[in-house]
Amino acid sequence: MDLNSAIAASRLIAQQHAMDVTANNLANANTPGFKREQMQFGDWLSKQTGTDVPRGGRVLAYTQDLSTWRDLQQGALSHTGNTYDLALTGDGYFTVNTPRGVRLTRDGRFGATPDGTLADSNGNAVLDSNGQPIRIPPSTTHLAIAGDGTLSGDTGPLGKIGVVKPNDPAKLQTEGATLLNAPTGTAPVTAPGIVQGALEESNVQPVMELTRMMNDSKEFQFVSQYVQAESDRQQNAIDKLLPANG
Repeated sequence: MDLNSAIAASRLIAQQHAMDVTANNLANANTPGFKREQMQFGDWLSKQTGTDVPRGGRVLAYTQDLSTWRDLQQGALSHTGNTYDLALTGDGYFTVNTPRGVRLTRDGRFGATPDGTLADSNGNAVLDSNGQPIRIPPSTTHLAIAGDGTLSGDTGPLGKIGVVKPNDPAKLQTEGATLLNAPTGTAPVTAPGIVQGALEESNVQPVMELTRMMNDSKEFQFVSQYVQAESDRQQNAIDKLLPANG
């Protein structure tokens, strides 16, 4: 592959990744607690080391998808009236115990399992401020959850929902649509602003994402056409040269 095609191919790879990220945003436009993601691009420069670029030469700039960043802007609140639905209006994340370990989430679609454990929509136990599963007595007929996460039933306090923030938000690792892994550890949030009977909606703006998807698609098609045209040009040159040397 010649240099022009190689540079164009690097753009195609990065553009395909950007389209995948945008498609994932659109797929989760209605997922509570989901935070939209976006690509960050940069240049990867290729040049000889230990010497200046020769006269008439140039530094080759390949396209590189440096990273994916997460938009942490608060999503709108949707009031459901469901006792176990919870939304965070401040910083932080709920903690749930998954088969892979403790994970963070802002998806507050919770409910009680048959044994009374408070769990998320996937059956993962919601953890309290001490990192233990929260259990609600079967006899509880009225459950109140305060803004700081304190749970109260018919007989009094039942515990406190744990809300934490990552020590290094930039190191958060996405697992699925709403779960996050915090490899650098977490710290408790003292005033999480929990709202009972509500959910935080996704912060994805579908119209904006659709516009970005169309632009990404056009860019991909343009570069693809360039690669095809360059391939045709090289093949035509070969076809013309071979008979002359045959």
